Amino acid sequence: MEKRFNITGCCYPDKHYMVDISEKLIEIKRLVDKGEYFIINKARQYGKTTTLKMLRTYLGSSYVILSLDFQSIGAGDFQDEYRFSKVLAEMLLQTVRFHGKMSGYQMEASALDGLQRIALQENEKVGLRGLLMALNQLCENTPKPVVLMVDEVDSASNNQVFLDFLGILRNAYMNREEVASLQSVILAGVYDIKNLKHRIRSDEQHKYNSPWNIAADFKVDMSFRIQDIRGMLENYKTDKCIEMDVQKCAELIHAYTSGYPYLVSYICKLVDEEQQLTWDKEGILKAVNIVVKGPNTLYDDMIKHVTEYRELYDMLSNILFGGEYYPYQVYDLAVDIGSMFGFIIDRNGEVAIANRIFETQLYNFFLAVERKENNKAGDALPDRNQFIKSGKLDMDMVMQKFFEYYESLSEPEDEAFVEKCGRKLFLLYLRPIINGTGNYYIEDQSRTKYRTDVVVDYKGEQYIIELKIWRGEEYNRRGEEQLFSYLDAYGQKRGYLLSFCFQSNKARGMNEIKCGDKTILEVVV
Repeated sequence: MEKRFNITGCCYPDKHYMVDISEKLIEIKRLVDKGEYFIINKARQYGKTTTLKMLRTYLGSSYVILSLDFQSIGAGDFQDEYRFSKVLAEMLLQTVRFHGKMSGYQMEASALDGLQRIALQENEKVGLRGLLMALNQLCENTPKPVVLMVDEVDSASNNQVFLDFLGILRNAYMNREEVASLQSVILAGVYDIKNLKHRIRSDEQHKYNSPWNIAADFKVDMSFRIQDIRGMLENYKTDKCIEMDVQKCAELIHAYTSGYPYLVSYICKLVDEEQQLTWDKEGILKAVNIVVKGPNTLYDDMIKHVTEYRELYDMLSNILFGGEYYPYQVYDLAVDIGSMFGFIIDRNGEVAIANRIFETQLYNFFLAVERKENNKAGDALPDRNQFIKSGKLDMDMVMQKFFEYYESLSEPEDEAFVEKCGRKLFLLYLRPIINGTGNYYIEDQSRTKYRTDVVVDYKGEQYIIELKIWRGEEYNRRGEEQLFSYLDAYGQKRGYLLSFCFQSNKARGMNEIKCGDKTILEVVV
């Protein structure tokens, strides 16, 4: 079978092009060897299931692996501890036999007696305590230490009986010096255990009391580095016998995804399978545009949660449009939720959007909300055709027409308005012009209350636009110097400076500023 890039379900090395995660497996095994209980708590489609399946094989020579997937448990199986214990015993027996057969070890019959009695029970009721005793019996009679892996623990998130199950595992952990017990327990899901408990018991007294406070920190970075993506593309290039600048492609894919596994694979899959896309800058940027436009399950999930948690909605909007600073404080609800879902990351103690694709999706979402709620935003929709000449974007014309649009606004704008809405107005104007063909993103380091840099990608060409509030000649000169340095970094000869000005002695209009072989078109509104 010909290998391909995969974005649905589990990945397999013989069927799919994959990043080499052997270093990550080594790090996880160190935790298992130390006897740690821990949680692989990562966002959706972050490679958790694939990692667990490969970890199961990797650990198989040293441990007996009990591998469960809670997606296979129905809601009725959580009705009480007796039903739950019976179903879990059945699943444990199945996985013991399967992995024993695959690994070639023979399990002592006595090791499985307790689980079999629970699985076959009819009238006798055996609850969680009996299940724990059966697990201890298994651990005492196995040829190797036992590791329990539970994938998709989110499926149990609204069930108190599952938290009680965690409680008995915690009790076993605390007493394992006296009683044979599990070597390690690995839980995997989006929600961490603290949040699972919060969803069941919302009162403040129990919000942060976790039945899983024994868990070790899981610090394995599951995102893909540039060298990881490069290795995968090298394999692809060799198989397909094609020309490709692997390093540049890997760098560009990483620049937009920050190594988010699903996004990396999705871009690669598009370039591989769509005939009009090529393994170069233009092809990858077209693939990024397809990903951003959606629909995809990650985007649907993002919008669902952003609208569900008002604190998260406000924080993201204030960061993106107001340039506000938020410290990365995990006990802040918005930060906690945003981090858990993978929308934000900790960047030097400050909240930052996780990657450019998520950022653009969020911008597009908030702009759509603004257009729906604000009649003025609806008036900004320009005729797209006038800006496209010979298939290329005429950014000079975009800036000129935005100047005319802004000057035509009926209400006088003030500085407070522009601090909050200036960049929103510009992006509302820009988006329909490039929508469907081009894309844009914001340079993180420049996004402040008074300044931001927009990078527009259109058919492989880039346009650098600095948006700022006019704060005097000296401040403006520094802004020009920064923009010239950005043009150097991006290999561009022409850039754009949009200044929102409230000083009567500064003339509005457009003019060009030259420095060597580079030019800035400055627009003052």
